Amino acid sequence: MSVQEEFAKKEKDREIQERIARSSELGECRVRKMRVRDELLSTLLTEAGNKCGMVARGQNYPHLIQKLIVQALIKIEENDATVYCRAEDVDIVSQILPDAVAEYVEIMERETGCTLTPNVVLNKDRTMDLFASTFGGVKLTALNGKIVCDNTMSARLTLVYSELLPSIRAILFPEDQ
Repeated sequence: MSVQEEFAKKEKDREIQERIARSSELGECRVRKMRVRDELLSTLLTEAGNKCGMVARGQNYPHLIQKLIVQALIKIEENDATVYCRAEDVDIVSQILPDAVAEYVEIMERETGCTLTPNVVLNKDRTMDLFASTFGGVKLTALNGKIVCDNTMSARLTLVYSELLPSIRAILFPEDQ
């Protein structure tokens, strides 16, 4: 092999190594960028969760709980259901549960013409109360826990977050468009 061929081969190897190094550096930058974005989105979700927790301290919270129970009853479509809530919401749920059931019966009668007599009870086992991290709301179960409707604030926030994630990304990171 001549000196010129050897030099050309070494030059080509050097160019390949430079391309590999550049590609690796670009990949690392993309990974760092994705990590930072993921951290920002996680922070956004945490802050939104904290705001949901503030709703549970508002004066309209009992009305919200009533609507969440009615919505869950409509979703699960069962006569026998158990309502689970946070320990701090037990009194509120106990007070509004009869009104929620009455509203559900009225809606079902109006929409379907059927008169229902649901048996909706508040969970008596305090060890089964929802965690504070749910930020409030209720969870209803039927058929011995086989049917579950999670209408907690955290579940609703997660649902909204996943549905709006593309829009959130477009607003927060517009340069990718």
